[in-house]
Amino acid sequence: MTRLKALTLVALLAPLALAGTAQAADPAPAAAVPGPPPQELIETTARKLLNALDADREQAKKDPARVRKLVDEILLPHFDTDYSARLVLGKNWREATPEQRKRFIDAFYQSLLRNYGSSLAEFTADRMKVLPFRGDLSSGQAVVRTEVKRSNGQIVPVNYTLRATPQGWKAWDVTIEGISYVRNFRNDVGTEVEQKGLTALIERLEKENQGASPAQPG
Repeated sequence: MTRLKALTLVALLAPLALAGTAQAADPAPAAAVPGPPPQELIETTARKLLNALDADREQAKKDPARVRKLVDEILLPHFDTDYSARLVLGKNWREATPEQRKRFIDAFYQSLLRNYGSSLAEFTADRMKVLPFRGDLSSGQAVVRTEVKRSNGQIVPVNYTLRATPQGWKAWDVTIEGISYVRNFRNDVGTEVEQKGLTALIERLEKENQGASPAQPG
């Protein structure tokens, strides 16, 4: 498994709950945040997905669409594709039209599921460990530390960065072995946009996504 594939795979495992709008960059007051705290959100949602996969592991391996459906039902309610896409595009987000933003958000999410969603079938609930929380929730920011055990027994540190929003705690980045998922993907996308333009990037993603089972980001 490549480093980028591992980054994206574990990002899908996480309830990356970026459900706020792309314009809402600042965290909400932590005291007003509804729903479970960050650590509980990460653990409950990720285990729910893994347990669902455990219930029919062989079928999940054979049917990528089934995995994508589970991701949509369990993780997507906590996955802010708008904010994630904004961070990935960086300065190019400000220059994009509303149509380009929407198309990129959709294509970005579909691309993640198409390329890496089926690999989730290889993970089991007993391979994830959530470590004790350290931090101050009143700041509106939180990092939840976890460990994922690979099939070869290797322990991989995975940290999720979350922010407080009016919809609840939302994770907006995952850092694996010190490498940020958002930053890594942004670097790749930024180079392509600089060389070919945002529309060309979107069209490439959309073309590659053709034939994949539809899944709608929220």
